[in-house]
Parts: sequence; C-alpha cells; structure tokens
Amino acid sequence: MLFVSFLMFMSMYMLLPTLPLYAQTIGGNETVAGTIVGIFTLSAVVVRPWFGNLLDRKGRKVILVIGVIIFLVSVLAYNLAFTIVTLLSLRVVHGIGWGASTTATGTMASDVIPAARRAEGMGYYGIAATIAMSLGPALGLYLVEYKSYTFLFTSAAIIAAFGLSGSLFINYETPRKSQNAAQTPKVKGVILEKTALPPAIVLFFITLTYGGIVSFLPSYADYRDVKNIGVFFTVYAFVLLIGRPIIGKLADRYGPRRFLAPGILLIATALLLLTKATSLSMFLLVGIIYGLGFGTVQPILNALVISFAPPERRGAANATFAVAMDLGIGLGAVTLGFLAQQLGYIYMYGSSVIFALLALVMYYALLHRKLPH
Repeated sequence: MLFVSFLMFMSMYMLLPTLPLYAQTIGGNETVAGTIVGIFTLSAVVVRPWFGNLLDRKGRKVILVIGVIIFLVSVLAYNLAFTIVTLLSLRVVHGIGWGASTTATGTMASDVIPAARRAEGMGYYGIAATIAMSLGPALGLYLVEYKSYTFLFTSAAIIAAFGLSGSLFINYETPRKSQNAAQTPKVKGVILEKTALPPAIVLFFITLTYGGIVSFLPSYADYRDVKNIGVFFTVYAFVLLIGRPIIGKLADRYGPRRFLAPGILLIATALLLLTKATSLSMFLLVGIIYGLGFGTVQPILNALVISFAPPERRGAANATFAVAMDLGIGLGAVTLGFLAQQLGYIYMYGSSVIFALLALVMYYALLHRKLPH
C-alpha cells in the first residue's frame, strides 16, 4: 500500500508545481495557474464521495485499479495538451483518477491499522506522500529545466504505471467482503459520512492555507528574489517525515486534545512569518514551523475520522475527509490566486492567517467537546 501510494503521490507532485508553469508557456496567467491546481482537486472532490460509497459496497482493490488507470492515461495525454482548454479538461480527468485511487489507498490503510495505534499508523501511511512531496516537486522542476515538458509527462506516466502494477498485488480484503455484504442495503446512497464532518471541517480551513503555499510559493520566492526554493518542500517534507509518526504515537498515548490547538497555532505562526520572509533561511524556517503544525494536525484528524465512523462506513468516512482536504487546497489555490493577482503575494499570505484562525474556531466549536480528556 505504501509503495503504490508513494508512486501515485510522486507522479502527482512532479506535476503540481510544473503544470502551472506549463500553462504559462501556452498562454495562461496567474488565475489560470491557480485554476490548474484548483480544478484538479475540485474534480477529485466531486467523485470522492461516490467512490467512497463504492469502496464500501464493491471492495477496495477494484476501485484502486480503476483510479490508477484513469490517472495514468490522463498523465500521458498531457503530451497532447497544446491549449489551455485541453489542459484544463485533462486536469479534470486526472482529478477523477486521483480521487478514486487515493480514497482507496487511504481506506485500505485504515482497514489494516490496529485501532489502538491509529494516529501513529495514519502517520506512517502519510510518510509515502511525504517522501513523494520532498522529491516530486524538485524532480519535476529539474526535468522541466534540463529536459522538456514531454520528458516530464512521460516520466510521471511511467511512475504511475509502476503504481498500477503494484496495486495488483494488494490482496488482504477477502474476509471483509462477506461481512460487508449483509450491511450493504443499510449504507446505500449516503454520500458523506456525518461522523467525519467535524474533523473534516477543521482540516478544510487548514488546507485552504496549504493551497496558497503549494501553488504560489515558487512565484513568491521569485518575487522576493530568493533562489533554490525547491529546498523549501524538501525541508517541509523532512519535518513531516520525522514529526508525523512521533506526534501520532504521543497523540495515541496522551489523547488528541493536547496537540490539535498548538498544531493549528503553529500553522498560523508560519503564515505570519511568511509575509516577512526575504531570505532562503527565513523561508526554510517557515517550512519547519508549517511542517510541525501540519504534521501534528492532519494525522490526528484522520485518526479521529476513522475512530468516529462505523466500520462499514469507513470508505465514505475517508472520502469525506479527503474531500475536505481537496476542497481546501483547490479553493485555497483559486481564491488566494485571485488575491495574489489583485493585491500581491504578501497580502495574500497575510490573509491566509485568517483561514488558520478559523480552523481553530471550528476545532473548539465542533470537535473539542467530543474528544476524551
């Protein structure tokens, strides 16, 4: 599962900072660049609840394989995207494959992690995405600079093809099928899992801020005349890599209450610092603080989603959580892209502090009372 998850995230992260640049070579502006990120995540949002329900009804593996195939075909097809309209259309299809495959891998991970070690286990599961995040953007930008966009798209497709072959070897779920069949009529047709909504809403406000970082940090660094900004993602990912499992373990032992509010405050602090960042070292400090915050909040919220949901609704619960993440990143990229175009990057990152503070408000309003002392 980790292997497949890593390859899918690697392919996706190679394209995340490079497709907005590609869009600009075929005639796009900042708003189009934000839309490239936004439309991908929003298309995943639309299909995730549907795939989440299919996961609960039809089993995990078949949805995973279908998702990876759609993902692979669309990445290869970027080689034929010579207009903005074609590029955006392919981005929608790519998002559908992404929505199916990642909802499946997240649900599979939650199936096999023991309940008592859930936050720790989801921390380990997140490592695949984290390593991909540390390597993918830098590799994508390198290939664009020293090879070509065709080379980039083909490489990303080959990596996804390895993911497809890996997904064929995941065979754990035979015993679950019969047990699920009896419960199918009951769970049919519910799109989002309501028990997952409180943690998902908190995550949504957190990931609004992440949309601004992942879409515009390279351009902001350029504006600040800071070179080698690819290192930011590597440092950020390294902090997540070390922090996630350790904080997950502590949250399993001492309870999530002690960690969620401080994690959200770290994110707000990082965004404030980002408005003042004028050197690479300052950007990297932001990466460390933001990484600590995000690495605390996201796996704990993910573990809560699984804990709150009945077992036969786990696919839908994971889909609900992933919808919040994608919706946050997608709307964050589009909204903050518009703000950046109108008011500039400094004002945009300053505004995103408000999203982090709203996440804190939502945590106290919706979630705090539900958690054990």
